[in-house]
Amino acid sequence: MKKSILILVLLPFILIANNGKYPSTIKNVTVYLNGAKIERSAPCLIKAGTSEILFTGLSTKIDENSIQISGLQSASILSMAYDINFLEVGKGNPEVIGLENQIKSINVQIARQKNNIQGLTEEEKVITTNRLIGNPNNTVNLEQIRKISQYYRERITAINNEIFDLNLIITELQSESQGISKQLQELNNFPQKEHGELRIKIDNPVTSQLNLTLSYLVQEAGWVPTYDLKSKDLDAPLDLKYKANVYQKTGVDWQDVEIVLSTGNPNTNIQKPEIGTQYLNFIYGNRQVRTAAKKKSKYTYNPAVRRVVGQVVDQSGLPLPGCTITVKGTALGTQTDFDGNFSLNITSGSQLVFSYIGFETYEIPIYASVINIKLQEDTAVLEEVVVSGYSSTRTAAAEALSGQVVGLQINGSNGNPGSSPTIKIRGVASNSSSKNPLYIIDGIPVDGFVAEDLEPHEIASIDFLKNKSATELYGSRGTNGVVLITTKKSEAIEEIVTTSFVIKKPYTIVSDGDITAIEINNFSLPSKYEYLAAPLINENVFLTASFKDWEQYNLLPGEATLYFNGSYAGKTVLDPYTSKKEMTVSLGLEPDITVTRKQQKNYKSKSFVGNYRILNKAFEIEIKNNKTTTVPLKLVDRIPISENKEIKVSAIETPNAQYDTKKGILTWQLNLPSGTNRQEQFSFQVRYPKGRRISL
Repeated sequence: MKKSILILVLLPFILIANNGKYPSTIKNVTVYLNGAKIERSAPCLIKAGTSEILFTGLSTKIDENSIQISGLQSASILSMAYDINFLEVGKGNPEVIGLENQIKSINVQIARQKNNIQGLTEEEKVITTNRLIGNPNNTVNLEQIRKISQYYRERITAINNEIFDLNLIITELQSESQGISKQLQELNNFPQKEHGELRIKIDNPVTSQLNLTLSYLVQEAGWVPTYDLKSKDLDAPLDLKYKANVYQKTGVDWQDVEIVLSTGNPNTNIQKPEIGTQYLNFIYGNRQVRTAAKKKSKYTYNPAVRRVVGQVVDQSGLPLPGCTITVKGTALGTQTDFDGNFSLNITSGSQLVFSYIGFETYEIPIYASVINIKLQEDTAVLEEVVVSGYSSTRTAAAEALSGQVVGLQINGSNGNPGSSPTIKIRGVASNSSSKNPLYIIDGIPVDGFVAEDLEPHEIASIDFLKNKSATELYGSRGTNGVVLITTKKSEAIEEIVTTSFVIKKPYTIVSDGDITAIEINNFSLPSKYEYLAAPLINENVFLTASFKDWEQYNLLPGEATLYFNGSYAGKTVLDPYTSKKEMTVSLGLEPDITVTRKQQKNYKSKSFVGNYRILNKAFEIEIKNNKTTTVPLKLVDRIPISENKEIKVSAIETPNAQYDTKKGILTWQLNLPSGTNRQEQFSFQVRYPKGRRISL
């Protein structure tokens, strides 16, 4: 009873003493890939009635719309205002204060040394000014002259030596001061004196002790996934260390806080989309513009990247020289060299833009220091042609089908306005009642398909079957051929669900923008090792490691440092968005295996048959294994696929190679004993009209 009375007596003095200000401590931080959620705890003794409390020392990077208060019990919030205080200086970092005091002490020492130099300089002036000896009334003998000269010489020399020594001391002190200043700048990282304040007006029915929890989102914080991949030998599993590089520059240090890493997006703008009415009508003359739906971003900006290197290739894997790479919103940019390689220093900006004539422009966040890009050809075509006073709609989708599938015949409409073009596969039976082939869209047969059913940007790939191969799979429905269409929707990789990693021990992460490495997990991956060579593109031989079931580890796109047999092998990027069932990484070059690709000369000279030119190509690939052990080698090359009925590829000879007739890819699976010198060959013939050029 006496204790309760004492609290009631002292309560007004306690409330006056803190003047409405309550300290708060950061307890938990959820770090997202871009941004962070801060939770602060603040024990507050709130009196009955209306009162105002003030939380100070907060970050200036707070998203005001995200501020939440919990633990109010029966109290209610009347108003809440977040502001930035530019006048009151926040509590200084003890380490910063210590460095500032060191600089002050050094400056005092430098000033004293400069004072000593000034005194010595004045003494030298006095000696120099009064060095005249003797006068008409007073003659000086030789001995006196000798003594005076010796004094002048010794004293002037001593003064100069002393000034020289003092300047050396000043130089050393200045060098020390510069080093401390750099360290101070690193700690401060452009320190800001202002801090955030949150003022809350509360109505409380009774005086009570509340344990309030203050949470909010902040900018200029996040984490970047990185990996270490280590392998001891070709028979050993691949060790994967999953790490997070956490950074923050919010203006407030996180001291011994519990960390949760989240792959989610802390976006506070969750306005649902609204779809209005679409009115359909004919279009005359002008191309219709369609807006693509907003897609989720797969990659996250990495602010730690200061330099990006990579290679730009086309869909076939050949390098694109002269491709322009720019940092979006800046004047920074470069171009790829003859081999499609580029290097770009990043001083500002967060996205790279790749542009090349004839290819779709591609934008990607700067997510790693190694970024390799495969550009897609721009297949946009006109969507409408006006003929003879009324529209004859040969749609873009039909043109896309015609341009991508050899043997697919697109005929014009029947002359009636609004009619669709007729689509047939050349070389199939024509006595069927149905003129159109069977369409399989993403594995599902679609009856009554017309070209307008798909937009060209929806089509990822097209193939077709005819005659026996079509009827064996689809029976009588495949009599007129089968068109297999894969849309980009079916190709799209499903978004990885949001995952949270709870870090077991607390961390201190200061607000200087530097990286704090946090280990998430370690995995041992059973792997298949293989040497890979594609001499058409690169005559180097690469050691690769492939592993399956990687989906269970919740990997994100990130930079990986590679180690093999105890040595650093380089850097690569783990990208689960471009990997299928099996993920393959390169462990570096193998100099003891050489692969050389040569075109056989005088195999068959160019010849002409009627109005056609015949071009024969034959290649020999030589492989040498200079290692002391037998190695498995995967050798890859290709034969071109014609996209035009007037270009014929025939006389294909691929001994010992697996040949993918749809893609034109040749694959040799070789097992090379030590000291092996082996040759592989392949050849083909191209027939095309005279006077025309082909992209061979």
